[in-house]
Amino acid sequence: MSALSARILLVEDEPSQRAVLSYNLMREGYQVTEASDGEEAILLTDEEDFDLVLLDWMLPALSGIEICRRLKRQKRTKDIPVIMLSARAEDVDKVRGFDTGADDYLAKPYSLPELLARIRSHLRRFRAAAAGEAVTVDDISLDPLSHRVQRAGTDITLGPTEFRLLATLMERPGRVWTRDQLLDRVWQTSPDTETRTVDVHIGRLRKALSLPDLADPIRTVRGTGYSIG
Repeated sequence: MSALSARILLVEDEPSQRAVLSYNLMREGYQVTEASDGEEAILLTDEEDFDLVLLDWMLPALSGIEICRRLKRQKRTKDIPVIMLSARAEDVDKVRGFDTGADDYLAKPYSLPELLARIRSHLRRFRAAAAGEAVTVDDISLDPLSHRVQRAGTDITLGPTEFRLLATLMERPGRVWTRDQLLDRVWQTSPDTETRTVDVHIGRLRKALSLPDLADPIRTVRGTGYSIG
């Protein structure tokens, strides 16, 4: 997906912020559609297809959190990367953003080069996932078609559940997945299934990915869940 073919929905109610972001995105070659409030953003996503959404948290009509929640609930839009932009910089706010389905979170004021780099990264992964292509995070690569996993060039053998678990974690590097979210996504089981099941399989995945002189790639967020990358 080249920049010229990538369509970005920019949802920001502050005119000056919106103008600066839109200008820089278009300068990078992206097609930009602007929305100044939550209701307009929902209407646009119902009518048009986008490759990525840049979403401010504090919006009139509907908050960015509610927009993100709605996008991730709909089959047509659930896989579109959403980058949340917010003046809220506390960890609890970031976790709330990720819990509603945001793929990334940048606290204001942020670095424009960093934002552009994250956009490029999410667009690459979005394209790869849509095409069933191999995905790489740090030194781990996963090919969904051949069911092959490598770490630092070494083949890793995984069972079906551990493979699905790793694939889910690698979809959104840096995102913290709760145990309930992983149960729903990987096992597709009822809420009655014990969350301990996730911990057991994370342990098996860690053991499989463990190689001499290499750090554990899976991060445990106490009281919340797991993340990679």
